Amino acid sequence: MMQKWVLLFAVSSGFLSVALGAFGAHGLRGRLDPKLMNAFETGVSYQLSHSLVLLMTGLLLVIWERHWALQYASYAFMAGIVMFCGSLYLLALFGWRWPGPITPLGGLSFLVGWCLLGIAVWQKAG
Repeated sequence: MMQKWVLLFAVSSGFLSVALGAFGAHGLRGRLDPKLMNAFETGVSYQLSHSLVLLMTGLLLVIWERHWALQYASYAFMAGIVMFCGSLYLLALFGWRWPGPITPLGGLSFLVGWCLLGIAVWQKAG
């Protein structure tokens, strides 16, 4: 059951990143300060790439039957998407700087997710 929620989060996040990317390219370009536009585009890029790795992690959860490291990796990737990308979107769209300290925690979550994914591959791959 957990695998289903990870996969649904991954595909929803992938959809949202494409929609936000289109919104940024067509609705924000020329309206945002270049630094804020760069922050927005960074959020979209990281969200899309980590949505794909989360999708892969969810599929590995199905194949490898809920390996502990994959479970925690999926939590870390989801947290990273929300904290890292979300804080960049809040900065770019609303000028909110208070979530700034959350951004590095999201980046750290991504790094933890990659390390845990590596542990799972080391332990489970032939």
